[in-house]
Amino acid sequence: MYGSRGAGTTAGRRMSAVVLGAALLITGCSSSDGGDESDGGADAGAGITQQPKEKAPFWVNPDGTAAQQVAALEKSGKKGEAEQIRKIAEQPVAEWVGPDNPEEQTRGFTEAADKAGRTALLVLYNIPHRDCGQYSQGGAADGNAYREWLDGVAAGIGDRSATVILEPDALLHVVDGCTPQQFHEERFDLLKGAVAKLKALKNTKVYLDAGNAGWGHPDQIFEPLNRAGIDQADGFSVNVSNFYATDKSIAYGKQLSAKVGNKHFVIDTSRNGKGPYTQGNPDERWCNPPGRALGETPTTKTADPLVDAYLWVKRPGESDGECKGGPKAGQWWSDYALKLSKASS
Repeated sequence: MYGSRGAGTTAGRRMSAVVLGAALLITGCSSSDGGDESDGGADAGAGITQQPKEKAPFWVNPDGTAAQQVAALEKSGKKGEAEQIRKIAEQPVAEWVGPDNPEEQTRGFTEAADKAGRTALLVLYNIPHRDCGQYSQGGAADGNAYREWLDGVAAGIGDRSATVILEPDALLHVVDGCTPQQFHEERFDLLKGAVAKLKALKNTKVYLDAGNAGWGHPDQIFEPLNRAGIDQADGFSVNVSNFYATDKSIAYGKQLSAKVGNKHFVIDTSRNGKGPYTQGNPDERWCNPPGRALGETPTTKTADPLVDAYLWVKRPGESDGECKGGPKAGQWWSDYALKLSKASS
């Protein structure tokens, strides 16, 4: 497979997403040392502020898992480790919208981002028959449940600024046969409907996931992208949760762009600082590979005009799944986070 996407969440994380906006608006967006509130302020625990808007207009969550880890490490006197994890905590990282209370989640994220004068970066990963029974299996029960969930997502975003990565792996698993044939037409319909609903919002950009530089060839996925509504989307995403080098991702994306009306694309650079892992079982090289490093930090200043942004879509430090000693997909793995950060020094 191409990667468990790390959307797995505990009940506690789902609840924190629901109340996040209110908590941030009450306490998290004002600085204890007189920081500029219009610039997002600072979290009282870890001192996390927003990146300069001209570099990365996306919202940094001042109370994200990495920020909480920084605060805990500092409290315990582990200053060196805290500074390593701070490399992750200070960057804008995507929020993966869970299956429960989607309206409350997206409202919380977008309200907090709006207050900070930034754009919320969201990942929608709830398509029925998700991940083909792999580490992040699950998703909505059926098409109607997905549409209802999407209604909640859209209502929570409203007119606030958001950039959405739509359903990692959903099209790849149609192409490679991992998703059974009887679900293909429904999947195209759900994705096309999702693009249309989200693009009807005033300030939302949408990028359909289109795989990575190592899975296959653009000839295999451009027609599925067309059927999924790429013409209405802002573009597509590549390398989500994967490790392919940025230059390889640009080459793959440009080949694919030429086949879908020269659409722009974004690249997940969260963990691609040393490229892909090439040892061990080929089927699980994507899953918590050792020796990897953080990649280019999120920015809209990229190496090619077709590339709208480098993004951290996968949250560095969260497990890909229960492989190589990792916890469940999406759970924070402090040792792995520390190794990613140290390797990027």
